[in-house]
Amino acid sequence: MSTRLDDRTGVNMVPLSGSHRRRRAPGRFPWPWVTPALLVAALFTVGPLIVIIVFSVMSRPPQGGGVVYEFTLAPYVDFLFQTNFLGETSFDPRYLSVFGDSLLQGGITTLVCLVLAFPIALWIATRAERLQNVLVLLITIPFWTNLLVRTYAWMLILNDNGIINSGLELVGLPPLELLYTPLASQLGLIYTFLPFMVLPIYASLASFDFRLAEAAYDLGARKATVMRRVILPLATPGIVSGVLLVFMPAFGSYVQPVLLGGGKVLLIGNLIASQFGDARNWPFGAALSVVILIVLMLALIAIALYSRRSGKKVEISL
Repeated sequence: MSTRLDDRTGVNMVPLSGSHRRRRAPGRFPWPWVTPALLVAALFTVGPLIVIIVFSVMSRPPQGGGVVYEFTLAPYVDFLFQTNFLGETSFDPRYLSVFGDSLLQGGITTLVCLVLAFPIALWIATRAERLQNVLVLLITIPFWTNLLVRTYAWMLILNDNGIINSGLELVGLPPLELLYTPLASQLGLIYTFLPFMVLPIYASLASFDFRLAEAAYDLGARKATVMRRVILPLATPGIVSGVLLVFMPAFGSYVQPVLLGGGKVLLIGNLIASQFGDARNWPFGAALSVVILIVLMLALIAIALYSRRSGKKVEISL
């Protein structure tokens, strides 16, 4: 290998070979090392989605659960149409109504969580740094307990002999029927997903220099103007992230409507579970799951377009 002498330093300069030019940056692993991890991740993330999509275009066996590997779009047709014994097909709004009820439930949960979470996150962000850490810890404490345990705790609170009705009896008011109602299901969802709205908004506001708000006050701006022109634009990425983190699981929730609502209101999560369980109609249950995936995918695309046009980075993480 030829060398040359550097005119300024007098050091022999050795030209880099091809292997040296392709030297990896520090901390990076070669592809063969990460291939097993990628395969495992694909197996447990993409794999189930592929199975559900394949099952949604398969035929239903004459008896029992499972699928017959014959391509058909009947599960998707059954979502909007029904065929009677005479072979006549007509529009069937039943499943579409269930879909709409689920959207309404997810929308109400998201709206209430947003209204409650924004002032909480703003208040936490204006505290001292040490107190902020304590308050964020308190927000995350519910995650330390299993969801079923927390839901059963709400059942004890809302039942006929629970804390609320006991308090009403003490003041001479008649007891209320709270458990196994749509209201109980909605309360359970709001309680479950409220931290998912608080944390992203707090993350957006934590880095905000509130001296800018004070400067706006000094320049004569009103509180509503400061909130609309200064604070809200900074909190928008956190709000959008929180809306997605709350709406997506609330839309397809299953535990709260069953345990707290008593299954009195049929929602998309309960419908999918019944199709895989009682009805043994796996293709239709898979088709309903794919419909949910499509709706959530459209929401993610909309958020990505908003992020690109507004120039604000939106991260769906806590």
